[in-house]
Amino acid sequence: MFKSFPTPLTVIFIVILVCALATWLVPAGQYSTLAYDNNTFLITDPSGKVSGIAASQNVLDSLSVPIQLEKFTNNEITRAVTIPGTYIPTGRNPRGLIAIIQAPLKGIYDTVDIILFVLMIGGFIRVFNETGILEKGTRLLTERFRGREKWLIIILSLLMAAGGTTFGLAEETITFYPILVPVLVAAGYDLLVPLAVIFVGAHIGNMAATINPFSVIIASNAAGVNWTTGLTLRLIMLASAMVVSLVYIIRYAERVRKNPKTSLVHRLEPEVKNHFELIETGTTKIDLRSKLMLVVFGLTFVMLVFGVVRLHWWMTEMSALFLGSAIVSAFLLRMSEKKFVKSFVEGAAELIGVAMVIGFARGVTIILQEGNIIDTILFHLTDMVSGVPHGIFVIGLLVVFFVLALLISSTSGLAVVTMPIIGALAIAIGVSGDTVVNAYLFGAGLMYLISPTELILPSLAMVNLNYNTWIRFVTPLMGWLFLLSCVMLLLDLWVI
Repeated sequence: MFKSFPTPLTVIFIVILVCALATWLVPAGQYSTLAYDNNTFLITDPSGKVSGIAASQNVLDSLSVPIQLEKFTNNEITRAVTIPGTYIPTGRNPRGLIAIIQAPLKGIYDTVDIILFVLMIGGFIRVFNETGILEKGTRLLTERFRGREKWLIIILSLLMAAGGTTFGLAEETITFYPILVPVLVAAGYDLLVPLAVIFVGAHIGNMAATINPFSVIIASNAAGVNWTTGLTLRLIMLASAMVVSLVYIIRYAERVRKNPKTSLVHRLEPEVKNHFELIETGTTKIDLRSKLMLVVFGLTFVMLVFGVVRLHWWMTEMSALFLGSAIVSAFLLRMSEKKFVKSFVEGAAELIGVAMVIGFARGVTIILQEGNIIDTILFHLTDMVSGVPHGIFVIGLLVVFFVLALLISSTSGLAVVTMPIIGALAIAIGVSGDTVVNAYLFGAGLMYLISPTELILPSLAMVNLNYNTWIRFVTPLMGWLFLLSCVMLLLDLWVI
């Protein structure tokens, strides 16, 4: 049917079809859930019936929910959590043709905040670079690191990892492709190298999250443990995983630079074109206005990090930041109103494809939720790893979270759905909650490197590469990271 590997949108639609088929084959079932609202616990059973009961620690203990009451009252947990031991089969709700067609559209509605963020980034980048200032800045960076390109890879990867491990750098990585792709391509690398530097770097940070509020803190709260308990192991994992990843990326990058024919891009996608403007070498001089614009550009990203970490910004605030920065840039460049609007719209239009990939990907989760099979899969996976020796149990958890992360693309959503059940199961057999949290981070982190429902497809769309090229590149690295994760979990269980 396909003469070449399908595009990201087609890949996602194929996944939606497979998930829709699963709703016809996998038995439906649901757990009861518990949500907190104004000193009351609202318990929703699989039939949809809601009952209210005064919130107290005794209620949580009686339901075997391993979470302290203050986690709800302090708004540290705001989503409904799953109640262990309440799974029951329910009537099937298979998804047909209409649901399949609607799923990507519902996904776009569900991710409209992220989509707007991406479009604002596109508009900002185009306005800012209207006079080639960004090109001058990246050319200067290239000249400064000429002959030391490996250090550029190391520094940029570590910065991405720092963002991932602290404030959950994820969707924000979209902003870095227009900046860093020309720099690394000009250094003699192929398009996979900047993709790996940005995407792998950020995901290793998320995989070994230290203070990331969207993963480790929510997961620890839902598992009933202090988020600092497993911090030592996660720091060791962060350092070890970064060393493994950097060695892998640099070896590939240097091999490609010495012999471009060894590039996976050259072998698998010889027709692919770099759609970012290539940087010409030569001495670069930056005038005063360009320096001022680069300061504005840098301050925008400083504000982005500060806003997310300290002011708890999310998509609306971040989108407003890039829109405001675009307006400031246009003012400093003395652009006319018509030219500004035209440039901004054209920049946003260039990322429409990326935005649609994000929306379509959410449609996968919607199909699974509407088909009521996510809880069934969770029930049977946890049943498979119960009653086994502790060492096998923690490795089994790694695999369980790896599978579940494909079905639930949100780190916080995965945590509140799974942690009460698996946390209670771990306590019952004598495994600490922090080990469960680490298994969740490592397993989900591995899956999110390749999951078509996560950010890899929008990232591939940014650099104009196909999914199969990425899979060929990242699979060996995932093997090493899986082995490292197993070693770390066993150390956590028996040593640390």
